[in-house]
Amino acid sequence: MKRISRRIANNFGYIGFGNSQNVFNQKSAMPFSTLKDKLHSTSLDHHQLNYLHHRLTKAEKELIKEKIRNEAKQQNKKVLAIFIILFTLILYFIKTLIDSLMSNI
Repeated sequence: MKRISRRIANNFGYIGFGNSQNVFNQKSAMPFSTLKDKLHSTSLDHHQLNYLHHRLTKAEKELIKEKIRNEAKQQNKKVLAIFIILFTLILYFIKTLIDSLMSNI
């Protein structure tokens, strides 16, 4: 009995660069574990990140959640303050524009 081949024939479909068999039958150049280690080392070099590989306790999870909530609240306050300042400036500009148009009439 003939073993079923897992390779896709080179006439399987047009991919834009010709029907080259080596395109369809390529293997991954490096395993995922190597890429994961490279990502970890790169992130340490460029971003000073260090991934924790242990389970977080409930207190640590709550601390992280609270930190995220506080940052979101602070960002909302900043956005609101900027919006109020810009809105008052626009209203003042519109008021002066209307006053200048009314004085010309």
